[in-house]
Amino acid sequence: MKRGEIALVKMTGAEALIRALEIEGVEFIFGYPGGATLPIYDVLFDSKQIRHILVRHEQCAAHAADGYARSTGKVGVCMATSGPGATNLVTGIANAYMDSVPIVAITGQVATSLIGTDAFQEADITGITSPITKHNYLVKKAEDLPRVVKEAFHITSTGRPGPVLIDVPKDVSLALIDFDYSERLSMPGYKPSYKGHPNQIKQAARKIYESSRPVLYVGGGIIIAEACAELLEFAQLAQIPVTNTLMGKGCFPDHNPLALHMPGMHGTRYANYALTEADLIIAVGVRFDDRVTGKLSEFASKAGVIHADIDPAEIGKNVRVDIPIVGDARNILSGLIAAYSKIVEKEGPAERTPWLEQIAEWKRQYPLTYKKLRNQISPEFVVEQLYEATGGDAIVTTGVGQNQMWTAQYWKFKRPRSFCSSGGLGTMGYGLPAAIGAQIGNPGSLVIDIDGDGSIQMVIQELATAVVNRLPIKIAILNNGFLGMVRQWQQFFHDCRYSQTCIPEVPDFVKVAEAYGALGLRATTPEEVRPVIERALQSDLTTVMDFKVYREQNVYPMVAPGKPIAEMIG
Repeated sequence: MKRGEIALVKMTGAEALIRALEIEGVEFIFGYPGGATLPIYDVLFDSKQIRHILVRHEQCAAHAADGYARSTGKVGVCMATSGPGATNLVTGIANAYMDSVPIVAITGQVATSLIGTDAFQEADITGITSPITKHNYLVKKAEDLPRVVKEAFHITSTGRPGPVLIDVPKDVSLALIDFDYSERLSMPGYKPSYKGHPNQIKQAARKIYESSRPVLYVGGGIIIAEACAELLEFAQLAQIPVTNTLMGKGCFPDHNPLALHMPGMHGTRYANYALTEADLIIAVGVRFDDRVTGKLSEFASKAGVIHADIDPAEIGKNVRVDIPIVGDARNILSGLIAAYSKIVEKEGPAERTPWLEQIAEWKRQYPLTYKKLRNQISPEFVVEQLYEATGGDAIVTTGVGQNQMWTAQYWKFKRPRSFCSSGGLGTMGYGLPAAIGAQIGNPGSLVIDIDGDGSIQMVIQELATAVVNRLPIKIAILNNGFLGMVRQWQQFFHDCRYSQTCIPEVPDFVKVAEAYGALGLRATTPEEVRPVIERALQSDLTTVMDFKVYREQNVYPMVAPGKPIAEMIG
């Protein structure tokens, strides 16, 4: 049956749920079964369309759905049973919420007659997830299931995307209904604004034209809106340098001369200097996050601000805005291109040469550099070698911490949906399950997880998921024997008192990989790095590369907490 068809057929709630998911085009569910979801899994057993990926921990089901969604642009789906199964999803749901990722999480629940009685494996998951979902449902009537699924997929994937949870009591899964999946969708209270006000767009175009030191500050909203081509066209038309956030990696090619790369706490010096000296910031599809702004009272104090975002709640939340534009990034950038082009046709190009020369000078004076060691491996060197060996043609996921920042700094991204990383929540353990989701969704692509020895051990059981599903993921562990980013902060702000951040030399990652049936490789010297990478790339197995890197290498530049972004260490 195709999406939109009406079919009145007697079936159970579980059958209706799976049928609705099939109509929505779902091909994969990442999950872990349990008592409250047994009726659903029983129906799923017979599905010819949906493949279930059994993870080894429910949190990883949510992260895998997240990685699948980010890398494909489709809705990711995860499922867990009631009680602890549902609560184990919470971190992954919160991660998706912070980074605006469209996932639908399905949870089992105790029978409706038992709700509120503290029954076995009961948890109020709709109450728990209310602050971290775009919307959630406790389905008390089986006949509501088709409508709820339709609404959930609409809500999660439109406007500013975000996770939606559907909680299904066991008796609802077993009840008989007349299945009706019509096109009727009535949600009068939910109407995202997509177009952007034309007068505000014209005002913005005029203000941009008149500015002498503008900067485009862009983020994940560009990728979500599929506005990368429009961003490139507008930046080149107006000759405006572009800085993109961690979530915006890939929305603007890093090799472009106008690229300032990532700003903020571990951003480039030239991006931070450009934001500090700009007379106008054009923010599109991006939040003014504290990791970018630093000391808020001194952030871009010389600049006016144009802020375009599909979520009106973000505009003016942290930074005063001169021209707000609510709408879809692609539509707004298209409008700016048209309006700006008309001004140029009448008045000629704006003069940007002094500004671009200043930025070029900052780039020459303050390039990204790192300590190169003769007998020990620099972690940045590993990232560079991975990039060179692949030509950058890979989907990259990361854990959280130093490994994440080195990847953002030294991998030159050139296309959208090629980078999956936990931004807003900063979730250690994200990298491996996200790589699983990305590989499932992109079977012909090379997927590399650049991880830390701390992050990977939070989810290392998912090697089983990768191996069993024959996923040729390449996992590069930057193994420094520390919880590296926390140790770095202890070095700078706690007098090198490394409290609980030194990780003992266990486990042996090569042996762990082999125990799971993966290929395990190790490099302990700089000369061994490239051969290990080449061997990994030649293998069709899940591969773990253990790089024993210099233990106390720091991520530079660094902006200390509470300091302006123009004041950088290193």
